[in-house]
Amino acid sequence: MLVAGQVADDRSVRLGRADVTNSLDLLRRVREIETDAYIIFKPHPDVVAGLRPGHVPVSEAARYVDLVLPDASIDDLLNNVDAVHVLTSLTGFEALLRGREVITHGQPFYAGWGLTRDLAEPIARRNRVLTLEQLVAATLILYPRYFDPVTGLPCPPEVLSQRFSVGSMPKPGFLQVFRSIQGRLNLVRRKQAMLQ
Repeated sequence: MLVAGQVADDRSVRLGRADVTNSLDLLRRVREIETDAYIIFKPHPDVVAGLRPGHVPVSEAARYVDLVLPDASIDDLLNNVDAVHVLTSLTGFEALLRGREVITHGQPFYAGWGLTRDLAEPIARRNRVLTLEQLVAATLILYPRYFDPVTGLPCPPEVLSQRFSVGSMPKPGFLQVFRSIQGRLNLVRRKQAMLQ
């Protein structure tokens, strides 16, 4: 069983109507619910890199989980667990796509449609059951507005998919390169602080 951490000041955490509001409280609650489960905690990558708040010390997490894997690939973890607990994390949606059981403690966009086990108060306006295919279509095709990275104009998802498949994406901009370097430096500083 996987518990996906989130950043403490994320808007979806603050407004997600969960009775738990941080990763440590989520870990405590999951252990109370899943008393005999083998629980793996994956902190959010931005928290691990020191870019966002929400760090849970391993010693604190270890009171509730069996394993903390900050550097593990989320894809590998999702392919090797039976269930995922989330507050409002997109990891829950990714888990649904892989056929995993998803337990929500908040109200993410994919909760309340009959596809997840929801522990937060019900969402009144979501009063019908969707298939996974309907949720995926609404989430990735009908709702979003995509922009062609080459022309800068609005486009359907098929154009964006074609751009990815032929490799005609523009090179990363200055801000993307800067954030990547910043993340690596913060990770090095954090690892050095742990060694002291």
